[in-house]
Amino acid sequence: MAIPKTSLSAVERRAEELDTIAAVLPMERRNELAELLTDHDVETLRHLVNQGMGDNTLRALTSDLAYLEAWGLAATGKSLPWPAPEALLLKFVAHHLWDPEKRAADPDHGMPTAIDENLRIQGFLKSIGPHAPATVRRRLANWSTLTKWRGFHGSFASPALKSAIRHAVRAVPRTRQRKSAKAVTGDILAKLLATCATESLRDLRDRAILMVAFASGGRRRSEIAGLRVEQLTVEPPIEMPDGPPLPSLAIHLGRTKTTSGEQDDTVYLTGRPVDALNGWITAAKIEKGSVFRGIGRWGTVSKRAIDPQSVNAILKQRAEMAGLKPAELSAHGLRSGYLTEAANRGIPLPEAMEQSRHRSVQQASSYYNNASRRTGRAARML
Repeated sequence: MAIPKTSLSAVERRAEELDTIAAVLPMERRNELAELLTDHDVETLRHLVNQGMGDNTLRALTSDLAYLEAWGLAATGKSLPWPAPEALLLKFVAHHLWDPEKRAADPDHGMPTAIDENLRIQGFLKSIGPHAPATVRRRLANWSTLTKWRGFHGSFASPALKSAIRHAVRAVPRTRQRKSAKAVTGDILAKLLATCATESLRDLRDRAILMVAFASGGRRRSEIAGLRVEQLTVEPPIEMPDGPPLPSLAIHLGRTKTTSGEQDDTVYLTGRPVDALNGWITAAKIEKGSVFRGIGRWGTVSKRAIDPQSVNAILKQRAEMAGLKPAELSAHGLRSGYLTEAANRGIPLPEAMEQSRHRSVQQASSYYNNASRRTGRAARML
């Protein structure tokens, strides 16, 4: 069916408006977002950008909004109503939290097949089975946030909705999964780096990504993908008593997942990671802007930053090349691996946290406790 000219113009206008906030939104899906989101959706996102909402938070909000709009269209044939009625919220829970055993006996239980196929064709659904409760809660929370930003009060705190979620979660108990099944500790990192042995642009870039992400405290993939030359400051070399001075570099993080950006959070690189980063920047002839960029088929370096998901894809690709199991590793494994490695080397927790920038001592110390438990005497009784 042909798209009316007025509708096409609206899509093009939204695409142009999305371009103005391209620095924080997943622009590889700009055209999809322009067709899926409404004018009010785009205006809300622009408002949140102007209000200074964190980049990572805004990306997650945009991703969830796109999913909600796609689900709403598939489930009701219309864009999401604002505010959403309680019945629609309950339908969302019923479509996403369901019992696989009951669905096997009753095809109408859970998300209807037509809606599932619709979302899967669009790339919004990939895994098989009900959603993780945490994902459903996050999307409902973001739905609530967007409702408030539009000046409405929703039914997100209604007893019926809370009860529906509670009963659905109890009906299908889950074991909480780690973001990365295995921490990328020093020995694993060495195997990944061994696959980046040449001086090709791709090897230089991937080597720098892995080393910088790990050595800077296990930076999040969004922080690595969004790293810019302007965030880097050359520091005086570190004098070593038994060798030549080591190059030093400061990374000014700015706004992160756990900071407002008002303070100048800084982490430091020393030695080999600095050499790896400088080697990539020099070879790629990068003077300003994004540090880590895409590389074309013929070795052309893009002007745009890689997507955060690309950091994960690069790590998994290198894991496969190293003969490891990609399914067991992810970009978050660099973050957990940094603290685990620090614990294994006897580095004090406060010192490691200064580099990782963890705000929760409880969360950071869990890696230390696990490392000591694994190697301690209590685990070696026989």
